[in-house]
Amino acid sequence: MLTVIGLLLSILTAIVIAQGNIFVGGLLVLFAGIFDMFDGAMARVRNAATTFGAFLDSTLDRYSEGIILFGLLYYALQHPGLQDPLWPVSHEQTWMIVFAFIAMVGSLMVSYTKARAEGLGLECKTGLLARPERVIILAIGLLTNTGIWALALLAVFANVTAVERILSVWRATTRQATEQREAATMIKQDTSAHNRQLPNTVGTNEMRESDVRPMRTAAPPFGGSVHQE
Repeated sequence: MLTVIGLLLSILTAIVIAQGNIFVGGLLVLFAGIFDMFDGAMARVRNAATTFGAFLDSTLDRYSEGIILFGLLYYALQHPGLQDPLWPVSHEQTWMIVFAFIAMVGSLMVSYTKARAEGLGLECKTGLLARPERVIILAIGLLTNTGIWALALLAVFANVTAVERILSVWRATTRQATEQREAATMIKQDTSAHNRQLPNTVGTNEMRESDVRPMRTAAPPFGGSVHQE
């Protein structure tokens, strides 16, 4: 219930931002973020957590974040004359559109790298901007009317976080591969040492046969000597 309410609030937030009510949109981002971040905690406290609940929570969080960023994107498209006095570069509208898109991609990649790593049995919680940090940065930017700066930070550091998680998984898999090779080498060495300690029985039959002396017999037609089998 809390997860779905958070999604509905995110849709309302996107509509408010798209209409130009930036400050109210910032308040709604914080309010919706409360539902997004505490639904799982409440489920665990009430001992009502389920696997599908965790899956639904993560999935709808991605929808919520994408919808809010789309609201900012729509706002930028409707205001070609945007110009923050603190923004040092002209064509702020273009920059805001680019940052919104890159921030959306970075947000998805942060989530995907974590989910893919966990699907491979690896823990991946490193990085600067997880979901709570992104919500706070976006809310501060909207409340202080510095939305383009917030989008710039999200665009840069969300993708930095995704790269950090990629490197973290690479280090973990490299370490696992090294440990597996070392374990295989140790097993091989132990096996070789064990084989060297076993008595050498090669040639025993030949030596035994060579020690057998011939026995003469007078029974025809065996006038010579035969080996005892």
